[in-house]
Amino acid sequence: MRGEPHAEVEALRDAAARRNDVSGATLYVTLEPCNHSGATPPCAQALLDAQLARVVVGVLDPNPTAAGGAARLRAAGVAVVVADDPWARSIVEEFSLALGSARPYLRLKLAASIDACAAPAPGQRHWLTGGEAREYVRELRCIHDAVLVGAKTVRIDDPALTVRPPRARRRPYVRAIACEDAPVSAEHAIFQTEAGYAPTIVLAPAGAREAFSALEDVADVLYVGSPEALKLDLQLALEALRARGIASVLCEGGPVLGARLIERDLVDRLDWLVAPVLLGGPQAVPALPVSAQGRTLRFDRVERLGPDVLLSAAFVARENGV
Repeated sequence: MRGEPHAEVEALRDAAARRNDVSGATLYVTLEPCNHSGATPPCAQALLDAQLARVVVGVLDPNPTAAGGAARLRAAGVAVVVADDPWARSIVEEFSLALGSARPYLRLKLAASIDACAAPAPGQRHWLTGGEAREYVRELRCIHDAVLVGAKTVRIDDPALTVRPPRARRRPYVRAIACEDAPVSAEHAIFQTEAGYAPTIVLAPAGAREAFSALEDVADVLYVGSPEALKLDLQLALEALRARGIASVLCEGGPVLGARLIERDLVDRLDWLVAPVLLGGPQAVPALPVSAQGRTLRFDRVERLGPDVLLSAAFVARENGV
């Protein structure tokens, strides 16, 4: 949390409390120790004061304001190894991509059958994945600043989007609904007051204030776009979340919202959960509509979650905007 000691300082304090002398020791850190005075003093100086002999850094800090700790340590005679480790990069992926961006980092989670369907028929609620996969998704809710769904998902599934069991957390959980043009009922579970949760955010087009005004009693309604806008602009909606201090979003929306986010190049990572079932039929709902095609992904994680399989991939930036 902002203003509190960073991990390096906490480690040094813990060592002191245990009466361990760290002079001449090696410190292993995921992210380069910071080199600036902000809400806290520079961690690099704290390491110099502790007289460490060697520091192994997983990845350099992508924030130019905080970077430079490795160079400062080297200049003072401390041996510094920068591993540039893929695992370390993955840990700071959300922070790196949100840094300096007008919108939050966005991870899209979709569940599909082997034949890439999300449900047997439109409007039909259907559990695809098993307990292990659902527990994985709850863990994702813990590590993101907000969880986002579309209005259609709220109407069909009526999700609470909570973490069960509740976890201790320094900042409140945030749940958000992207409403393209019409509000949802205030009776849905997502609006129920939960300990540790901020009021649910409703992202609504600014030109539809009258239609959404009834939700202002149960939700934090963010009106997006021009006063004449009657359709939600997803780019502006995400920017509104970023302006609220939300740096990372887990989208658990369905095929429609997922496809539109991909079309607008607003997704940074896709977590595709594949269930060992076949749903194909004349009414089966595609997990991603055809309109979302044309993007390239780089898969870097394949894992079995009980009977299901997780495929996780980062979206590759388009070359020359194509």
